Amino acid sequence: MQAAADVKKDGSWSSWKGQAIDLLYWRNVKQSGAVFSSVLLLLFSLTQFSVVSVGAYLALAALSATISFRIYKSVLQAVQKTDEGHPFKAYLEVELALSQDQISKYADKILLYTNTCMRELRRLFLVQDLIDSLKFAVLMWLLTYVGALFNGLTLLILAVISMFTMPVVYEKHQAQIDQYVGLIRGHVNAVVGKIQAKIPGAKRKEE
Repeated sequence: MQAAADVKKDGSWSSWKGQAIDLLYWRNVKQSGAVFSSVLLLLFSLTQFSVVSVGAYLALAALSATISFRIYKSVLQAVQKTDEGHPFKAYLEVELALSQDQISKYADKILLYTNTCMRELRRLFLVQDLIDSLKFAVLMWLLTYVGALFNGLTLLILAVISMFTMPVVYEKHQAQIDQYVGLIRGHVNAVVGKIQAKIPGAKRKEE
């Protein structure tokens, strides 16, 4: 509760969430396009080169840009005889250290998600609910075929493309998509109901 109150108080989480939504819904086309193309370029680079090579090339590119700009500004100041100081002074003075409260807040979130995930996996693997465990088994079985067709990077690329396209498509065709999803969900629930009726012990307990 305290962590949630802190997030609400400083507005950092809501601000970050709003920026992410704006990116995915292409509110600012130039900004979303820059992020989308940069992430895809990075992922495609990783398919051709190792992580170490890509990281080294990115660091060299960034260093080349900053060193060149620093030398350019130094020469310009010497020619014009000005005293503007370091060109990156404003960024060097920005405080980057995390406070103890921020570290504690993020650690609490990680701990909460980890414990929730562990409890859910225990529930599935120890068959607390037969239907949920069967669904999980089917999902893992489908993932074996997905893994045989795509590697992790390919799936990540497809996920990024989906993140930047599906929200916009859903926003424009929400009624039609909700209708089809409702039909599919109805068929799935009907099949699950038939399975529950035929498998002893599969019917959920009344809450």
